[in-house]
Amino acid sequence: MKMTKAEEVSTLLFLLVTIIPLAAQGSRLNSWANQLEESGKDKVTNLQFYFHDTLSGKNPTAVKVAQAADTDKSPTLFGSVFMIDDALTETADPKSKLVGRAQGLYGSSCKEELGLLMAMSFCFEDGPYKDSTISMIGKNSAMNPIREMPIVGGTGMFRMARGYAIAQTHWFDPKTGDAIVGYNVTVVH
Repeated sequence: MKMTKAEEVSTLLFLLVTIIPLAAQGSRLNSWANQLEESGKDKVTNLQFYFHDTLSGKNPTAVKVAQAADTDKSPTLFGSVFMIDDALTETADPKSKLVGRAQGLYGSSCKEELGLLMAMSFCFEDGPYKDSTISMIGKNSAMNPIREMPIVGGTGMFRMARGYAIAQTHWFDPKTGDAIVGYNVTVVH
């Protein structure tokens, strides 16, 4: 039985339409996961900047957005939550060069000590890291002279970041809660 020219073309088109997608699908590991090429060695970056947390005055950068029923009775302000948009500068001087902003929230999460759960992004606005961010989440035992918190991610130049942040209070006003905190951040990305 000999096929006509039209039948041959039709059969060929049918085979191409069914075999090529099947072959392409077989080249993947799974339908939901693909192995990507390795990107080479990781970079390690160290950043030093100052965080200016202002709760007082006409233009605060940290505002209380929630509190528990018993927060006012707690010596640690347990249950209070603050939303922040704090300046990050090159030096402890609030008028020094702005390098970015810390945006996110922190809440008093400890009954026995002034311990804050911090969840924020360091959003850089200057230099080679402009428009890149570093994400930090973890406990900040605020009354300890030196604290360490984890870096859990980032965007832009810091995509896939991991590392740690060392915080050290430079200045604190116990009447207002205003503070300037030095950060030394080491990031692998």
